[in-house]
Amino acid sequence: MDLGLKGKNVLVTGGSRGIGLAVASLFAKEGANVAICARNADEVTKVVTSLAAKGVKSWGRSVDVADPIALKGWVEDAAAELGGIDTIVCNVSALAVGNSTETWENSFRVDMMHTVNSVAAALPYLEQSKSASIVIVSSVSGFEIDFAAGSYGAFKAALIHYAKGLSNQLIGKGIRVNAVSPGNTYFEGGIWQTIERGSPDLFKTAMSSNPTARMGTPEEVASGVVFIASPVASRISGTNLIIDGALTKAV
Repeated sequence: MDLGLKGKNVLVTGGSRGIGLAVASLFAKEGANVAICARNADEVTKVVTSLAAKGVKSWGRSVDVADPIALKGWVEDAAAELGGIDTIVCNVSALAVGNSTETWENSFRVDMMHTVNSVAAALPYLEQSKSASIVIVSSVSGFEIDFAAGSYGAFKAALIHYAKGLSNQLIGKGIRVNAVSPGNTYFEGGIWQTIERGSPDLFKTAMSSNPTARMGTPEEVASGVVFIASPVASRISGTNLIIDGALTKAV
């Protein structure tokens, strides 16, 4: 299936590893130009080179997404480098699980406000696109209670609500907005590998909760993100796409 992404311009926050990297790579494979940001400059450079090798424009910068001025600058410069913005994927999370003042503040600044600030900066460019879309990466922890209840779960829930509200506010401008909620996703250097090594009992419990007897991959999540962002999904806005291998039980 041709997703209609050739020549489109896509921004992905947190695009140097895990889900963000898989999303950026799949967009590039589909022929879209891609800009990424992440904190590690060397990783950003490596990914930008790999994306360019797919025959598309690629650009990136090391950015702390909790810094609204730096984030706005990245969005504006990415638009200039690529020639506009058709899609933005807000993917970064502080992964601040807990109930301390620090985890609440980190979740607010990174998960929530990085998304709000990214969208605000991208809107003037999205309004000029003929196939504009916003994808906000949330989590199954945002609609079911699990071990991440507290700051992480609460702000992931807020992101789903934010996406739904935006979808209603922006559809008149031709901008679609959707959330994507992955279940347990395992990759090298990811949170679940860290848990596997440091908290084996929690990892065992999580594995036992997966009906597929495994966790998902970044590539499986990326397939959903890229589809729902693409022009092929032109009638889909305001939904929360759950990619969890039947992990959750909420209706």
